[in-house]
Amino acid sequence: MLTPISHRYDFVYLFDVRNGNPNGDPDAGNMPRLDPETSRGLVTDVALKRKIRNYVAMTRGEVSGFDIYMQERAVLNLAHRRAYAALALTPEAKKLPKDEAKARELTRWMCDNFFDIRTFGAVMSTEVNAGQVRGPVQITFAESVDPVVPMEVTITRSSVTNEKDALQNDRTMGRKHIVPYGLYRAHGFVSARLANDPKKGTGFSDDDLALLWDALANMFDHDRAAARGEMTARGLIVFEHESDLGNAPAHLLFDRVHVARQPGAEGPPRGFADYKVEVNDTDLPAGITVRRLI
Repeated sequence: MLTPISHRYDFVYLFDVRNGNPNGDPDAGNMPRLDPETSRGLVTDVALKRKIRNYVAMTRGEVSGFDIYMQERAVLNLAHRRAYAALALTPEAKKLPKDEAKARELTRWMCDNFFDIRTFGAVMSTEVNAGQVRGPVQITFAESVDPVVPMEVTITRSSVTNEKDALQNDRTMGRKHIVPYGLYRAHGFVSARLANDPKKGTGFSDDDLALLWDALANMFDHDRAAARGEMTARGLIVFEHESDLGNAPAHLLFDRVHVARQPGAEGPPRGFADYKVEVNDTDLPAGITVRRLI
């Protein structure tokens, strides 16, 4: 078992999309998500966590302790039964073991074996109850720096599914929604206390943290799809606290990261070169260091 992290971290994450849909809204015909009052694009925290999970599964899937709990089409109770079997316990419907120590051991087993539980936490109180745990890593919705204007593009398909369709019409019309360009910003938080608490900590370690940074830097390169266009990680600015509780409020640190249009830039942005990213690292609060990993 690796040693849990002992420092708190806050980070700013920047990524962009060109001619793609970074996060479709199923309640709006899968159009890119928007803040209706500002027209700024949105990408949910769930979408970003999905990409992190997929990257970890791809790079560490065969390594013990790095299973993914929230897999696509996963049956969660099967994972819970694995924990009960490993600890020689018998599950009762929707109930944790009455012995508090055994209940904690059950939840600990889930944390030790599943990276995303150790990282993001999970509510595992289903029919086969494995408890619940708060994760040390949380990520906000990402919001585009400038308003975006989604485009609806008509596409055609020259092939058909079956012979009957071929007799009626050999072309099918369809649509896809894209954002011509958008630079998105999300904030993240890593709590050492939720990682290293003796009773409730998940055990999130420095190795897990390095894997998280690696995923944020590289996950878009392994998440290509026609619908998503070209997505690229553009910035990962990490503020490290000397203590586990933290040495400064997160919002004051985030205010030190300025993302703005380049001087003289005209018209709608169409590339990352249209922006400048500046990090104010002078007179940092005591106990704070800053690194730009991307």
